[in-house]
Amino acid sequence: LYGKDTDVINLIHAAKRYPMGAPRQLIILREAQQLDKIEMLENYFEHPQPSTILVICYKYKSPDKRTKFFNALKKQKLALIFESKKLYENQMAQWISEHVRSRSRTIDPKAAVMLVDFLGNELEKVVQAIDKLEVVLGPSAKHITVDHVSDNIGINKEYNTFELQNAILNKDVLKANRIVKVFAANPNEYPMPAIVSLLFSFFSKVLLFHYLPDKNNKDAVASALKIHPFFVKDYQMAARNYKGIKVLEIISLLREYDMKSKGYGNVNASSGELLRELVFKIMH
Repeated sequence: LYGKDTDVINLIHAAKRYPMGAPRQLIILREAQQLDKIEMLENYFEHPQPSTILVICYKYKSPDKRTKFFNALKKQKLALIFESKKLYENQMAQWISEHVRSRSRTIDPKAAVMLVDFLGNELEKVVQAIDKLEVVLGPSAKHITVDHVSDNIGINKEYNTFELQNAILNKDVLKANRIVKVFAANPNEYPMPAIVSLLFSFFSKVLLFHYLPDKNNKDAVASALKIHPFFVKDYQMAARNYKGIKVLEIISLLREYDMKSKGYGNVNASSGELLRELVFKIMH
């Protein structure tokens, strides 16, 4: 059942009826935020049908915890309230690794980051991409590689924000300029705010890395920076190439160019021109 396609009376009638040919019946109300007069379920909560498992799902929002409806639900001893909060992007690579592992496969850490870079933190899109990879690769391929992601999900393994970040942290000016040229020519595919956001997150962690007491303990660094241990070497390299004072300058530049990319303090420079300026100033 969907909230916009049903009403409370029909939902209550369905919940109160006895199951046919089974000890239990399952009723799932999807997008409950669109159901009118949902507070009428309060009376049902006081005398629920023991043989009915009623699942009430809210999408994109949570129920108002101040309402009588929610309090009546909390008082019901057999009720379970579960809130699934949206993951931050810096949590996604780990989630992807665990999700793939739960399906008896493994994924290259870099491939997981590429998926996040391309799809963001929309779990539905990420799961669909993983489903597609499993179908394409078949049951025999137990490890998902960067090439698998690049070839089947539509991500260019040479020209993506992750590779730009790698070029910058390694001070590979030639590679960075080559990527920036492609990005500048395709601003809709590579939006400036998304690039700045990725670099800001990266250099914020590089700054934190500079102040860690034990920079050679991979597990301790990974825990402090909330990253996969595989990527610790990237932060070690970045810290060697960019001293603390330079990292502070870079973070300031990223804030400045984020505003410019959104039209503040920018008269007529295109996003491609802004990106060229930004990367040049970061690397020099």
